[in-house]
Amino acid sequence: MDFFDKLGKKASEAYKVTADKTGKIAKETKIKLKIGELKTQINDIYEEIGKKVYEKHVREEEICIKKDLEEQCTKIDVLSDEIDGLLKQCLELKDKKQCQKCFKEIEKNAKYCPNCGAKQTEEPVEEQSEEINEDAKDDLEKTVEIESNVNLEDEEE
Repeated sequence: MDFFDKLGKKASEAYKVTADKTGKIAKETKIKLKIGELKTQINDIYEEIGKKVYEKHVREEEICIKKDLEEQCTKIDVLSDEIDGLLKQCLELKDKKQCQKCFKEIEKNAKYCPNCGAKQTEEPVEEQSEEINEDAKDDLEKTVEIESNVNLEDEEE
């Protein structure tokens, strides 16, 4: 009976490992699908920007990025930030990190990048989170300010 107990435990452990890996793969796939959707949205905005620029060109009007394209550029910034966050989640699922120089995916504990050879500095996780949170807060404040200005300009017209 001892043999069957050990066999059952091994099978149970193998199932848990497989289920964990399958769950991670499913999460990664969902994240990658979301990234694809966001990239499509960004491409649509690029197309919209191109149309506006060309229309101005045809009418021989001057193009003012601040006035004419700021809203679209802000949308692209927001979507790009969301993509970056999703890419970081993917790396965490795979227990990897990104090279600080060439941005290739590398092992989390790598001291040097196998692709470009750059030495990887290690920051404590808490400090990274605080820096990311501060950057995100600054970006959010900038986005809100820009969108407020765009809305005010639209109301004035």
